[in-house]
Amino acid sequence: MPALSADVLESMREPGTSRLSPSRLAELLEMQQQELAALAGVHRNTLRMHSESPRLQAMLRDLVRLLSAATAIQSDWQRLVFFIKNEPVAAFRHKTLLQVVQEGRTDDAIAYLESVASGFAG
Repeated sequence: MPALSADVLESMREPGTSRLSPSRLAELLEMQQQELAALAGVHRNTLRMHSESPRLQAMLRDLVRLLSAATAIQSDWQRLVFFIKNEPVAAFRHKTLLQVVQEGRTDDAIAYLESVASGFAG
């Protein structure tokens, strides 16, 4: 299956910058702003007033990496978002992939997705 489409990736960009847009990413993930702020470990006002925050941008990049990896196993966007937000993964003690990313374990979540995509169970 294809990687994250250029259109989806572009829709996450903050207009006129090379930064990811917290509000656009929250909208794509069907999350409230405060949920995204909690995921990134920043105050909710940071999303609006300091979207250039290195900590915030690093988390947004990790989310984009996760989404890109997830497209290898799920091409339907709504199902993909549901999966990463809600599906408990046994390999991670039944945490969701978003919870794993929040713990700073994006590489582990991506390795799991790559394993599933290649036919191995994690």
